[in-house]
Amino acid sequence: MSRQTIHQIVSGFRAGDAISNEALLLKSLAQKNSHECHIYSPVQHTGASAASSVRDIDSLPATVKADDISLLHLSIGNRANDIFETLKCRKVILYHNITPSHFFDRLNPQFAQILHEGRTRLKSMSGVAEINLADSAYNAGELIELGYKNVEVFPFAIDSDFGTGDVSPAMKRRLMHDGCENILFVGRIVPNKRFDKILEVFSYYQLHVNPDCRLVLAGSSHGLESYKAMLLGVAHSLEVKHVLFTEFLSDSELNACYATASAFLCMSEHEGFCAPLMEAMAWDVPVFANAAAAVPETLGGAGVLFENTDCATIAETIGQVLTSPKLKESILAKQKKRFSDYRSRDVWSEFSKLLGI
Repeated sequence: MSRQTIHQIVSGFRAGDAISNEALLLKSLAQKNSHECHIYSPVQHTGASAASSVRDIDSLPATVKADDISLLHLSIGNRANDIFETLKCRKVILYHNITPSHFFDRLNPQFAQILHEGRTRLKSMSGVAEINLADSAYNAGELIELGYKNVEVFPFAIDSDFGTGDVSPAMKRRLMHDGCENILFVGRIVPNKRFDKILEVFSYYQLHVNPDCRLVLAGSSHGLESYKAMLLGVAHSLEVKHVLFTEFLSDSELNACYATASAFLCMSEHEGFCAPLMEAMAWDVPVFANAAAAVPETLGGAGVLFENTDCATIAETIGQVLTSPKLKESILAKQKKRFSDYRSRDVWSEFSKLLGI
């Protein structure tokens, strides 16, 4: 029996990127279920190490057939969206959120303009696809507000290996050699994730709760080096010690960050899903997070959420949890259940039903 070919379109593809990983998982599942499946990305936005996994998006229009399915992982505005609109086949949008441009207006006006154009284009694409999906109810709400019809939620897909893997011995030694307690956050160094707030909480924690601690900020600052410089200035003015900006990490190095973390602290103001929250739960790291955007939905009743809470209270709460074995274990038990329930989903069954294949 001939099965439909699925063409996945991403705005960029690089190793370690959450959307890229999801596209690879869906490709693998489609192929296991006898569907031909390919991933397409603009060449200029494809990481060199990942180039063998994707095809040039400019080659797609000439190969797509009327009964094929093209799925756009919508996360930013670029040529991928333009090409998607021109395709003569069944179209599916899977919305991963576009960060509001105001977070970047002062730090990177050029990128802010790209985001602004992406959100403007998002509204104009409301009638382009036959099927509209979003990877969280929060993101689905955005689509509905913009006029999208019959929006369904397809939660961000993870495989059975998510939250596992080799741990870099060198990185593990680096983070454990001095006995400091590690407070971790994982994510690109971008302003919507409010690294300045993380530094404020950590400053109080180090001064009033546990002086022997380290802040590990695992993520790339590429394109926003000026924001990182500002954050270094904040750290200097707060007189905090042991703040580590890792920049890009291999999978095993990132795993070492999770394996050695005592707490995961997220102060982000805008997340469409936030996969590192799931990773932290997978590694049994207590999660403390600002209850903004899709964060409460992703945690699903697990972790410790704060809403309009001052930095001192957050820091004191982290200290209370980490020094109370019973309290810590109760939090980890809820996190384990949330992660176990999430990982036990039948991703292909959900995906194929939504696409009608």
